[in-house]
Amino acid sequence: MFCPECGSTDKKMVGDVCIDCFLKDYTMLTIPEKIEVTICSHCNSKLEEGKWSESNLPEEEIIYRALERNITIDDLVENELIDLEIDQMKGTIAECYVEATGEVYGKEISESHDVDVRILKTVCPTCSKLQAGYYESVIQFRADERELHKWECEKADEIVERTLIKQSKSDKLAYCPQIAKLKEGYDYYIGSLKSGRKVANALKDEFGGHIKESPRLISEDKSTGKGLYRIWISVRIPKFEEGDFIKYENNILQVKDIGKNRVVAINLENDKKHTIPWKDTEEIEVVKKEEDIETTSIISKSPTTIQILDPVDYSVIDLEIKESTKNAQIGDEVKIIKINNYVYLLN
Repeated sequence: MFCPECGSTDKKMVGDVCIDCFLKDYTMLTIPEKIEVTICSHCNSKLEEGKWSESNLPEEEIIYRALERNITIDDLVENELIDLEIDQMKGTIAECYVEATGEVYGKEISESHDVDVRILKTVCPTCSKLQAGYYESVIQFRADERELHKWECEKADEIVERTLIKQSKSDKLAYCPQIAKLKEGYDYYIGSLKSGRKVANALKDEFGGHIKESPRLISEDKSTGKGLYRIWISVRIPKFEEGDFIKYENNILQVKDIGKNRVVAINLENDKKHTIPWKDTEEIEVVKKEEDIETTSIISKSPTTIQILDPVDYSVIDLEIKESTKNAQIGDEVKIIKINNYVYLLN
């Protein structure tokens, strides 16, 4: 067979023409001469097919990815190599160079294209919300029947900050635009409900307590007619603290540990450990605080009892020896707590 274009009879034929004539007009890849990319001027996220994605990419990387997405390689090409270069930036336009090499029917070919990538900058919906101080949830951090201590507020601030930093890796609205410091506690305004719930659970894990959510209607979506709500999340930590004395199921106990799911306390009469689940903590009555503990001395000891002096009126008080206090000696200082006209010897 001979090529009707060049008359060659000794070359591989591709259809009705030889390989050289076929490749003369062949294009191995197609790419538009002009490409537009819309990005957020604050976070560099891209708008693609109506959706924002991939925030915090460098502008150069966004340009390269735009070139890659717009390249179409012909099915006949094998072992292709594509080289992308940004020649120069002119304002918001990147003048780019695309060079391609590959094999078609065993012959190596190459071609190049000049492409302009225009960067259109706007503000994505998330950054718009951030600038406006948008929030979806408010965490009300309170203590039950008492004021919060300074150290509790400082610890809560640390937990909120730490949790939001962790959440920000997957949630752009994991931020706190406002903290209202009130007499009764702190209100943390959190950008997203998802991160607000994470913060609330982190506070409960640290301090114990109860979480309750209350939605509040703030407006109506005009396009759908549906109500738009913000969620108030109450994190109420217990009225008692570690070291306090409580009454639970007619037992007098000292709180030893407060966890996210339970309270651990020691019975003052027999030193037995009590584990109280959070669902039952509403039955707890605080009878004395840790600061009510008094110190006195042992003045006498028998096999079953010890005698101490009342630290207020110096009267003599007889107390039974418990397993935990059997090694106490005359002259030792001991700690006691007075509850309902009864004196308990502490370990």
